[in-house]
Amino acid sequence: MAAESRELAARAALDAVHDPELDEPITDLGFVRSVTVTSDGALTVRLRLPTSFCSPNFAYLMASDSKDVLTALPWTRDVAVLLDDHHDSDLINRGLAADAGYRGTFGAEAEKDLEALRLTFRRKAHTAAMERVLALVLRENPDLAEEDLQDVVLGDLPDAAASGALLRRRAALGLGVAPSDPVLVDEDGRRYPPGEIPLRLRFARAVRVSIDGNAHFCRGLLRTRYPQSAGDQSPRAGEPVHAGVPAHPGELLHLTAPPKGNAS
Repeated sequence: MAAESRELAARAALDAVHDPELDEPITDLGFVRSVTVTSDGALTVRLRLPTSFCSPNFAYLMASDSKDVLTALPWTRDVAVLLDDHHDSDLINRGLAADAGYRGTFGAEAEKDLEALRLTFRRKAHTAAMERVLALVLRENPDLAEEDLQDVVLGDLPDAAASGALLRRRAALGLGVAPSDPVLVDEDGRRYPPGEIPLRLRFARAVRVSIDGNAHFCRGLLRTRYPQSAGDQSPRAGEPVHAGVPAHPGELLHLTAPPKGNAS
């Protein structure tokens, strides 16, 4: 396989790696700084983040997941994933090179296993995806009340990207994906009582707005920190294409800063 084809294959593999809090591929976000492939199958990927103080947990998770998907490619001989310009870059890069794992990398600072963190954000991603598709159902069916959403099943959903995204989030949590499975469920697949549906939908909307807002904020920060990254970002639905133009600082002023521990 030619080096150019291998680079394309590596970037395609990285599409499967998501920022855990923003619930978007690192390739769409512009977090992949470079991909270098040698003729003998050695592969080096450099990652960048919007700030030097992005959560080390999330930074490690994205870098580790990147190494996993790249190592799984059949032609790779040696895979190096390097995180640039982060306050824990040296520590994370050493840990990845040694395959030390999260606890082996951070030692006593690693209070919890990363799988618990991953599960938390998979649940948030499912909640947001569920709200997006149900909002679409309500728009397409103006006579439908929120309480009626209890009876909506996966087979009723429109043929839209939001529906496919919800199915992927459900599968990641081990929830049912059969056409007869109800859409409006909690993280364990249980239906909500009809009287709780409006409140649950408001909560789900707040989760979705938080994720979308943080994603917009972090994309702008990345373009401000690395102006050349604008061309590497895939536009989000409803947002302008930046075509290589960095975000103006004023673009960020109306946004609320992400909460402590935000991934990006």
